[in-house]
Amino acid sequence: IPDSITRISDRTFFACSGLKSIVIPDSVTSIGGDVFRSCSGLTSVEIGSGLTSISEGAFSNCNWLTSVYCRPTTPPTLGADVFNSNASDRKIYVPTSSADAYKAADGWSDYADAIIGYEF
Repeated sequence: IPDSITRISDRTFFACSGLKSIVIPDSVTSIGGDVFRSCSGLTSVEIGSGLTSISEGAFSNCNWLTSVYCRPTTPPTLGADVFNSNASDRKIYVPTSSADAYKAADGWSDYADAIIGYEF
């Protein structure tokens, strides 16, 4: 994804089986609904520090997704079911200093057991 992109529109990569990992640049501020839903090969996601919102179902049904690296220090707003039906051992790595804020934030608290502080 080029640095010139600021928003990834709804369903852009929906059900893309060839996508293994994705790096979302710091320029992206929002991820639309169902953008990566049902990407059957997706295992790793790195989210840039500029992100402020992730819409509903963005990463749901990505059955092999095991690692999400989320760089924003303030938890982005989160729609419903963003990380549902990922791999059972999926971890969400967030800045160590923000881990408690992520675990308490609306939406993110649903995934509190998977949130881990990480030094980027």
